[in-house]
Order: sequence, then structure tokens, then C-alpha cells
Amino acid sequence: MKKIKKTIKAIASTLQNPWLLNHILSDDSVWKKYLLKKYKSHSVLPLVEIDELIPDFSETVSLTFLDGGSLPTDIALLKALCRKFHPCTYFEIGTWRGESVMNVSEVAAECFTLDLSKDELLKKGASEKQVSQLGFFSKGKANITHLCGNSSSFDFSTINKKFDVVFIDGDHHYDFVKKDTESIFRHLVHEHSIVVWHDYAFSPETIRHEVLAGILDGIPPAFRNNLYHVSNTLCAVFTCEKINKKELDVFGDPSKLFITHLESKKK
Repeated sequence: MKKIKKTIKAIASTLQNPWLLNHILSDDSVWKKYLLKKYKSHSVLPLVEIDELIPDFSETVSLTFLDGGSLPTDIALLKALCRKFHPCTYFEIGTWRGESVMNVSEVAAECFTLDLSKDELLKKGASEKQVSQLGFFSKGKANITHLCGNSSSFDFSTINKKFDVVFIDGDHHYDFVKKDTESIFRHLVHEHSIVVWHDYAFSPETIRHEVLAGILDGIPPAFRNNLYHVSNTLCAVFTCEKINKKELDVFGDPSKLFITHLESKKK
């Protein structure tokens, strides 16, 4: 009886305060249960070692190490994947300061990046100062095309082009991840394309189940067995390459070290 009363009270509270629903839906444990129920065999993606996916892995990246950025291994992964194609075409959702596309533009022949317009960002509550950071590092580069629009309503068919590497790094809530994934696979990929989702994980060893749910519900069912968690990154990847995989072992001994050289350079 007490449980019933608590449940009724919780429902009433949610009806009176709809914003509470967002907290419920953003609870990672809720999404974990959703995945276990709907995708028992895919509720945890198999792990692919980054140097298995990219043999002789070695990249140089430029980063700000500021909020909203990526791990060095995330950006290095993108650059290394782009090197698999000659020449490479690259598309990303989520420009922000333009760090990822700036790095990729050094190896890809043609890059497209999509983000909200400045007016839409302002309407969403962003400050003028914040908006001024959009594309800070990517503006003015000849091989980068900046597109404005909300990926949930953007007509990707108007691009009329397929891409070798696609990076999905927009809004990381379920509905947006699902819609972005659907749009990318419907309009932008070819039979050899590689797709990367950023922030599929909170950390290289901790899955973000809401994002994984969006990926699995958005990707064509036939491709679900081609999804992997890339070691030492926050990324999930889709590839049709035949690669060795294994289970994620968060208590396993570290299998590699990354040699880094940090040098500050004025912009």
C-alpha cells in the first residue's frame, strides 16, 4: 500500500511539475533498463582497440582543453579515420568552436559542418559572447563549408552528397541522437562510410546509455552488429570493416600508453 501511495504521489508531482519528467528521463539507470529490455544483445557495445581500428596509430592534434571539447584521442581518431580515404570527404553535426573540423581539415579534402544559426542560439538563451565562439577555429578555411540549421529539422537531402567519415556531435539527448542517426544513414553515407558518435560514453570506460539508445533506435537494424565502442575514447563507431572485438573490461590491466607532447601556441 505504501508503494502505491508513493507511486501516486510521484505521478501527481510530475503532472504538477512537468520539468521533473526531464530529470526522470535523463537518469542513466532508466536508459540502461530500456536497453536491457529492448536490446539485450546490444545493451553494451563490443570494444575495439583504437590501434586495432587504426594500425600504427599516431596523430598530432590541436586542442584548447576548454569546456565542451573532446579528448585528444577523440580528435586523433577522427583524423586517422579520414586518412583511410583518398581523398576524404567529412561531415559533422555540432561545430561549436570548430576544433574537430579544424583538425580534420588538415587531412580531409572537403569538410562540412552543421550547427545552429546564431539567431537560434540566442533564442535558446546563449549569450552574445558564447555565440561569438561558434566556428572560432574553423572560419575562413577554404576546405570547410559551414552550414546553419537545426539537425532535427534540417533537410539533409539538399546536400546531395555522400561522405566518407561522419561525426555526430550535436545534442546528446535521445530524441536528437536518434533523429541525427536516422538522417545520416538515410542521406549521407555510402557503402564504405565510417560514422562516429561523440559522447557515447561519459568516460572511456563508462557508457552513456541514453546516447546508445538513440544510436540503436536510429540506425538501420541490419547495421547494429557493426557498432563498436572505441577504446580510450568517448566514441562509438560504425564500420563495415572486419575488425577484432572484445568485451569492455573496466578492471582490466591497461594495454597501452599514449605519448603526448604539449606545446602552447597563440591563436
